[in-house]
Amino acid sequence: MRRGRQKFKERRKGEEEARGARPLDPEKARERTLQRAVKLLAAKPRSVEELRERLLEKEWADEASVTYALAKLKEYGYLDDERFAFGFASYRVRQRPVGRQRLARDLKTKKVSKETADAALELVYQETPEEELITRAIEKRVRLRGRPATRQETKSLYDHLLRLGFPYDLIIRKVREASSAGSVDEDDAAAD
Repeated sequence: MRRGRQKFKERRKGEEEARGARPLDPEKARERTLQRAVKLLAAKPRSVEELRERLLEKEWADEASVTYALAKLKEYGYLDDERFAFGFASYRVRQRPVGRQRLARDLKTKKVSKETADAALELVYQETPEEELITRAIEKRVRLRGRPATRQETKSLYDHLLRLGFPYDLIIRKVREASSAGSVDEDDAAAD
């Protein structure tokens, strides 16, 4: 996909050079950049830096027009990293249980500053603590695959929870609880 986009850009640039394309005047460049920014935000919410990066992809967009577009969008209230980070994080937690580490990594990928990400994560995990989320994740995994009976199944559950971004100490405690609950149930069934 990326390679196709690159070839398209090269071909288009070659066509413009062949036609003798002249650069846009600054006013048109600002207007065009602002329109592109609005379209990109209409497609999905983005952080300021993520949007800046996408706007600068176009050869007609210069730093001044991008800065102008970002300032206008902030002024209108369409661009706000704090609101974006909180909305993104709370949506992800509602969608499926994930830990703080995974969510912090995802926000970093979205080019949100560390301070903004930390503030958003603090708010999200005040609403829904990681303890509750890891319990939901384990319950879902147990529903799908059953309680871990062997050492390999326990390790698989542990690895799954690590990938979801939960802290090690919480994972170890919860996996032990899940494993011991399964063995108690089996002992009770054998006694009957």
